[in-house]
Amino acid sequence: MRLFVSIARAVAWRQLHNFASNLALLLPSLIFPLFFLVSFAGGLSRIAEVPGFNFPSGYTAFQFVWSFMQTAAFGGVFTGFAIAADFESGFARQLMLPAPSRVAIIAGYAAAGLVRAVITGAILFAAALLAGMQVDGGGLDIFGLVGLAAILNIAATLWGVGVALRFRSLQSGALIQTPVFLALFLAPVFVPQELLTGWIDAVAALNPITVLLEAGRGFISGQPSRTLAAFAAGAALAGVFAVWSLTGLRRAERAG
Repeated sequence: MRLFVSIARAVAWRQLHNFASNLALLLPSLIFPLFFLVSFAGGLSRIAEVPGFNFPSGYTAFQFVWSFMQTAAFGGVFTGFAIAADFESGFARQLMLPAPSRVAIIAGYAAAGLVRAVITGAILFAAALLAGMQVDGGGLDIFGLVGLAAILNIAATLWGVGVALRFRSLQSGALIQTPVFLALFLAPVFVPQELLTGWIDAVAALNPITVLLEAGRGFISGQPSRTLAAFAAGAALAGVFAVWSLTGLRRAERAG
């Protein structure tokens, strides 16, 4: 167990050091969520006047939860990119050869992705508060929101890890990113689900991101709803993608 922790910690530390020292990795992870928050919460704020839009904490808080979840999910996406880059450079293969516990390598990448998401999420939260976001939930509610984002980050990381280990090239970047991007946008982004119509309503009803968003918005408004369903959906996603990443690891091991 001590060796497992040592390997995971070394991998995580290297990833965080690269993240902090490389502007090409640092800036996109900060700019994208801030851009979406400003664009959606500011530019589309009149949507709050639509009949039936009854979110009590205002449109900025409504959109913040989506941006916060997007930050968490894309922390996992960037982790997948990092693994693919490490394989292209040859570092990942050198790391895997002597490692007695290769699962610890995945754990290290996942830990780094979670820390990155915490950093960018904290900056996003501070920016939203400075913009006047109304937070009606208490400390326990905010803890619940952060917990949902953490589970989503882990699930997205495991998805990205699985893809990166299968292709071992940055050319897999679109495959890592696109499904996550689509899942986020095929959810109730701009209005509550009850205001959606047509095919997007049907897709959103089946999208597990929807229940995470609804629960997160319930937390920030101080009116928790669908909490158990959201954590169950997040845990299910993480479990499925854990299997996906482990089978990807087996393929990478066979490929040498």
